[in-house]
Amino acid sequence: MTLQEAQQNIDQWIKTTGVRYFSELTNMAILTEEVGEVARLMSRTYGDQSFKESDAHKQLSDEIADVLWVLICIANQTGVDLTEAMKRNFEKKNIRDVERHQQNEKLK
Repeated sequence: MTLQEAQQNIDQWIKTTGVRYFSELTNMAILTEEVGEVARLMSRTYGDQSFKESDAHKQLSDEIADVLWVLICIANQTGVDLTEAMKRNFEKKNIRDVERHQQNEKLK
């Protein structure tokens, strides 16, 4: 699925199954909550925290997909074409970081 297809599919789902979009501010709060879920699973899976019984069944892939879902909702609501935004972001990074990382002693 491309970014454009994801934006279209989520928009269609929101308009049919979800009834309507939550407000942008509500979606921002939901995004924060979902990122927190990813952080919690990361700290338990790759960090030093142990799993709680309530987290044992959660999948990192599902939590990351939740983050992406809400982020795409926000993009749709604010008129952001994620395909174009990502193209521009790669261009920015290629110009800005063309030698930066190769010359970073900490990355060698």
